[in-house]
Amino acid sequence: MKKLIVFATILLLPALLPGQGGVDPADASKPLADQWLSYSGDFTGRRFSTLKQVTTANVKNLSLEWVQPNIVTGCGPTGSAPAGGGGGFGGGFGGGAAAVPTIIGGLGDGGANTCGPARLGGGILFVDGILYASSPDNVWAIDGHDGTILWHYYWKTRGGTSLATRGLGMWHNRIYFELHDDWMVCLDAKTGKEVWKKEISSFDSQYFSSNAPMVLGNHIIAGTGNDMDAPGFIKSYDPETGDLQWTFYTTPQKKGDPGLETWASLDAARHGGATSWIPGAYDPETHLYIFGTGNPTPGYTTGRGEGDNLYTCSLVAVNVDTGKMAWYYQTSPHDTHDWDSTETPSLADMMFNGKMRKLVIAGMRNGYFFVLDRVTGEHLVTTKFGLVNNWAQGLDAKGQPKRNPQKDPIVAGALVNNDVTNYWPPSFSPDTGLFYIMENNNLRISYLLDTDPRGSMGLGGIGGGANLNYGTFIDAIDYKTGKIVWRHEINATGPGLLTTAGGVLFGNDGPNFTAWDAKTGKALWHSQIGNLSSPPETFSLDGKQRVMATTAGAIYMFILN
Repeated sequence: MKKLIVFATILLLPALLPGQGGVDPADASKPLADQWLSYSGDFTGRRFSTLKQVTTANVKNLSLEWVQPNIVTGCGPTGSAPAGGGGGFGGGFGGGAAAVPTIIGGLGDGGANTCGPARLGGGILFVDGILYASSPDNVWAIDGHDGTILWHYYWKTRGGTSLATRGLGMWHNRIYFELHDDWMVCLDAKTGKEVWKKEISSFDSQYFSSNAPMVLGNHIIAGTGNDMDAPGFIKSYDPETGDLQWTFYTTPQKKGDPGLETWASLDAARHGGATSWIPGAYDPETHLYIFGTGNPTPGYTTGRGEGDNLYTCSLVAVNVDTGKMAWYYQTSPHDTHDWDSTETPSLADMMFNGKMRKLVIAGMRNGYFFVLDRVTGEHLVTTKFGLVNNWAQGLDAKGQPKRNPQKDPIVAGALVNNDVTNYWPPSFSPDTGLFYIMENNNLRISYLLDTDPRGSMGLGGIGGGANLNYGTFIDAIDYKTGKIVWRHEINATGPGLLTTAGGVLFGNDGPNFTAWDAKTGKALWHSQIGNLSSPPETFSLDGKQRVMATTAGAIYMFILN
């Protein structure tokens, strides 16, 4: 009877009827254009838009259409929010507007919620003229025409790790959001009211759920983070009911599991980490979800053997219908530097060595660039990027970096590079054939503080000294060779990049939202709105291309003047 009631309710939702709006999951497999339907806009992870009204010739004419500066978190047991008026210059900055409808959920009392700027992050969805934005414990629906806040969902958290959020997922007229205290909620997109909520992982085990749910057909894929010693996994849920469909663990959990031989023991593998806290990319033809896994635990010290520690620091392809792994490729065997390989890969069909190949292209935190066959996982290209990248000693026969043990944390200190890049989304343009990624260049001294792994759970047991900075850049890498075509120095460390069919690359350069020529790296335009908090996006509204940027608590919408 319960299933019949749910089914009848779905039939009554206007957004599920033909022509009534919402997101058909099949639309995300189309080239990215008028709408932004997932973390990366579409399934490919490329962050490449086919829109081309904005070009290298006219991008200098981009002007601010409106700004919504009132995105703040609610705090206290009421979850109060400010008035939500539009930001457009004709209507002021929200003054005099009616209070925003606020929907309150959660299991806490509100005392653990953070007040102040919202820390907008991750993928902001744009569907049928409405923006759906999130920060930890908060979701907003915002009118894309003028920035008016339509509703605000506020989650009273129990606390725990609360760093950032990667954004939202959407299926028809439902919004999906992961909370840091380890629940996923399903909201009605028109009202913000809860449809259902499900617990993803154990709050007591110190998981934190900041991933953006990925809507892949009739699957909602969720992942979590954990900096202690709990196992990583992804889970698939039914989008209608929230029922669990399957769980895929990223390290061996029982005798006979593949990869167990790469660990010191079953217990070490069970506590091996490899969490998935950044969305991957999806190939609808093969039904493979390709995502990256995090570091092993303990992160820096001994205690997990000298094996590769599968499937940490790897690209993994899982069939979404079965929850079974099709292939993997490890980008940092036996990681000792916290080289998460969670960076979102890009999928593209491109010419390679004279024939068309189905490729997966990725740049990892360890400072290495990889190209693989996305159907089989066959290795095609590996190259190094980063001016002071010194942690490895060449490549092995599989194209994997070979760890240099002398660069591991030691009591006396080892001089080693820091993260060459991080979770900030890269972009790949099939027009230029270039992969765009942030490159950091820092050297640090890594000291081992605790030689006993029992005292060094998670990422503990080390300390850092010195911080020698050699500059931050955007790299444009040729996918066929892995060679850097151009490198442009910037004054920023994120939050991600966007390319378009108009030949423009958008990103952050210190206090400036900036546009460059995607072919040459030449700066074309900027707007001094402050450091961006989430990657730029573009979409079309009323037939005109918009470009959107966000700072800590504000959304800026640009249009050609």
